[in-house]
Order: sequence, then C-alpha cells, then structure tokens
Amino acid sequence: MLTSKQRAKLRSIAQSYDPIFYIGKSGLSDEIMNQLENAINARELIKLGVQENCEYSAREAADIIAPKLNADVVAVIGRKFVLWRRSRDPKKRVIELGK
Repeated sequence: MLTSKQRAKLRSIAQSYDPIFYIGKSGLSDEIMNQLENAINARELIKLGVQENCEYSAREAADIIAPKLNADVVAVIGRKFVLWRRSRDPKKRVIELGK
C-alpha cells in the first residue's frame, strides 16, 4: 500500500511518461495482460490509456488490471491511468520511494 507522499512522487515521475498501451474495443485479453506483466516487470511504473471505444472507463480498467498484476493504482486522470509495482529483483529497481 502506498502512502500519499509515495503516490505523489510516483505521479510526478509519471507525468512526463506517454502511455505504453491503450485498451481498446478488444478489452483485456490474456495477450494484453501478458504484455502488461512484462512491461511492469521491466519498468515498475507504467502509464496506460483507454480508448473511447473501450467498454471500460479508465477507473474501471485500472481497478481490473491492478489486482491481476499485483500493482498499485497511482493515478487516474481522464482516459489515462498509472500503475506501479516494485520490481522483485533489487538490481532492477528504478524508483526508490523510501518509507
């Protein structure tokens, strides 16, 4: 669980990020979930977008995806959202949050 300070730090980092995936009318297939798993393993912090033709809002998509990836929802703004999960490998940790 993230503290408000940690969430604020992650939000500020993610502000300059572009979405790496867009969820569209095909929804959340197993293939997309595998790609998201690989992306969050590599980056820790990812930004995603939801297209207008998607059946989910950004909040709904974030609330569905985060538990499947064991990630925290950092922010939901408009049609975009940010997820974070600490890397399991200490050598790959990019973002140091502190306590």
